Amino acid sequence: MSIWGKIIGGTAGFALGGPMGALVGALVGHTYDVYAASYAHDQQAECQAAFSIALIALSAKMAKADGVVTRSEILAFREKVDIPRKDIDTVSRIWEMARRTPDGFEGYASQVARLFPAASAVLEELMGLLFHIARANGRISDEEADYLRKVAVILGFDDQGYERLAAIHGDEEISPWRVLGLDPSASDDELRKAWLALVARHHPDRLIADGLPQECIKSANDRLARINAAYETIRQQRKAS
Repeated sequence: MSIWGKIIGGTAGFALGGPMGALVGALVGHTYDVYAASYAHDQQAECQAAFSIALIALSAKMAKADGVVTRSEILAFREKVDIPRKDIDTVSRIWEMARRTPDGFEGYASQVARLFPAASAVLEELMGLLFHIARANGRISDEEADYLRKVAVILGFDDQGYERLAAIHGDEEISPWRVLGLDPSASDDELRKAWLALVARHHPDRLIADGLPQECIKSANDRLARINAAYETIRQQRKAS
């Protein structure tokens, strides 16, 4: 069963209250924390569910902040997130309900932030997905950039952390050095250590264990591929020089 089916069916072994519970509860027709509380607690399942709901709600609120909802944004969401055909309507309804609710984005961001370490690799994946959706129209608008910065702060990213995320996921081409977070003066040993640390931090298996839903694995694989490509590009450049 997909994470979407588990969320609606209450079989993931978690009980989410707060704005996330209210959002899904409105969809299923009753209080969600009571609805799910009879199932055995499962921290990984709770984190995966919270990530999934936060991604939907935060992307919906971003569309509302921008004032425009486009087909390209919806396609961008589905490009990175696996949604079985039978669950498309459910996800669409959660997204539309989140967009229409009068409450702000802060509650959703704060709730998911409490389940993960500040600025963790899983939360980086969440930010990366939001950047990907924001970029769907060709460029990130000023309203979207302001929104993304505010979400990042709640998730524990400082100014430097946000700027790094914006560079990696933004509109402009980024150098392989920036992908690895290094200065071109770094030694070969420093280069290798930084690469290995990033591979360990962003490895899909580790992210899944830490709470990333399997349905978002494509985003994690893409990030790991960028890290490996950046390392290989620099190695080849140094060999040629």
